[in-house]
Amino acid sequence: QVQLVESGGGLVQAGGSLRLSCAASGRTFSSYAMGWFRQPPGKEREFVAAITWSGGRTYYADSVKGRFTISRDNAKNTVSLQMDNLKPEDTAVYYCAATTSRGLLMAGRAYDYWGQGTQVTVSS
Repeated sequence: QVQLVESGGGLVQAGGSLRLSCAASGRTFSSYAMGWFRQPPGKEREFVAAITWSGGRTYYADSVKGRFTISRDNAKNTVSLQMDNLKPEDTAVYYCAATTSRGLLMAGRAYDYWGQGTQVTVSS
């Protein structure tokens, strides 16, 4: 069992940066693989990034590769998403998710727990 709370969203200009954080409460946080997803206005939820329970492997959507960095600090029960060189198409509600499965981490259905989301708006 784990609860997730996202923070760090806001309004930024294109080319700027934001760092999203996800605070987790639960006794076995270090056993969960973590993911970030986003849902742009009027569109379906899409994969952004994921990190394995140990932090030794990361995965990124092609649209954010080279610009976003996912990391985790198991001692602090947090997972972060550093977003650099933001573009207007990055505008979305960003969600943190957690899973104990070893399934395909790019698929939302692989995740058992979800935060409530944080809004990121990038102006041109």
